[in-house]
Amino acid sequence: MSKSWLRMTACALGRGLNDGSIDPLCLTETYLEAIESSPHHAAIYSFVTAKRAMHEAASAANRQAVGKRASLLDGVPISWKDLFDTQGIPTEGGSEIYRGRIPEADAASLKHAGQAGMVCLGKTHMSELAFSGLGLNPVTATPRCINDHDCVAGGSSSGAAASVAHGLAAAAIGSDTGGSVRIPAAWNDLVGFKTSLGLIDTGGTIPLCHSFDTIGPLCRSVEDAAAILALLTSRPIAAPAPRRLADMIFLIPRSDDLDPVDEPPDRAFRDALARIRRAGARIRAAPVASLGAALQLAPILFCTEAYAAHASAADGRWNCVFEGVRNRFLAGRDTAAHEYISALAELKLRRQEYRLAVRGYDGILLPTCPIMPPTLERLLSRTDDYTTLNLYALRNTRLANLMNVPALTLPTPTPSAGLMVLGHHREENALLGIGAALEELLGVSP
Repeated sequence: MSKSWLRMTACALGRGLNDGSIDPLCLTETYLEAIESSPHHAAIYSFVTAKRAMHEAASAANRQAVGKRASLLDGVPISWKDLFDTQGIPTEGGSEIYRGRIPEADAASLKHAGQAGMVCLGKTHMSELAFSGLGLNPVTATPRCINDHDCVAGGSSSGAAASVAHGLAAAAIGSDTGGSVRIPAAWNDLVGFKTSLGLIDTGGTIPLCHSFDTIGPLCRSVEDAAAILALLTSRPIAAPAPRRLADMIFLIPRSDDLDPVDEPPDRAFRDALARIRRAGARIRAAPVASLGAALQLAPILFCTEAYAAHASAADGRWNCVFEGVRNRFLAGRDTAAHEYISALAELKLRRQEYRLAVRGYDGILLPTCPIMPPTLERLLSRTDDYTTLNLYALRNTRLANLMNVPALTLPTPTPSAGLMVLGHHREENALLGIGAALEELLGVSP
């Protein structure tokens, strides 16, 4: 066994499994032992599926022995956010509302991962019902940021990010409705990939907002993100070839709705822009009015759909939900049907305007998150700060969900400050190629 495996990318582990230098059983045992011995494991994993993991690792070992591995990531251990159904294992969405919920079948994405041979290590803690970008969950557990254990890890895929950052999973699968993959990835110096709506089947996941829910990986490299995307969509795996930055043109959207930005992420963003320019890429700044207009629609759209998703299950038990999260749900309770339908219709128009405005650009650049991870103590002691900081945390990331485009966050040399690139609708492969080039340029090693 080798503890160095715990810091390798998923694809690097896959290559070791492919050439026989890594044994699937030993690899899974190494991760399970790391989870058990970690002082953070109880705050990261809600349920460790050790028996299932070893069974899947044994199957991977059998395939390895006869030269019939199912995929590059066959035998690689990963974690799953606690809203993906796992057969016979509690899937509770980080909330008392779903306490004791045990699905009869795996989620569609988990089935795809299993067919590709990936090993399920267990379920990770999350923001309650996935409705917060901060990662605070006083009801179950709050994973901590890898760079400051007094701070939250970001949400809602908080445990997913922490499992990878703390070396307790080779990669993680999370969900992203307004930034829930990208914020925790950025705050924990990982790659996070938000996919276009519907690209990855959400069947068998606890929903939040059906118009915006997406699934994506949190991992150590753009190559990992591409490989996982391919397996979850049953597509051939092709490593993303870095594109020539000198051939690219990027847009920085200017809008009062996208200010302010804290000093560390602003500094990291400006440094990244300087590197990109030195590499020969062109960068233009221009107003994109549709983004600000779409942000104004977010409260009615997200809160209304979120309340509808859980009102029946809550059945008058909203008091068991943490106040900061509960207030967001209840904000959607009294929305009139005509208000919601009108907001959806306007969003459709704003998306059309946006696509015209960004046509001709390879990608849109923004700081992933305009704030740094706040402390747990601050969020628990100051309710107003929780509300304000949550909305700030989600401000930049939710643009991709509103516009229904893929988005990638990359770590920068500044800890907990990511660079985000928005791509074009259903052009995930092109975005991954851009991401590979930027990853190489930024030089943040996994």
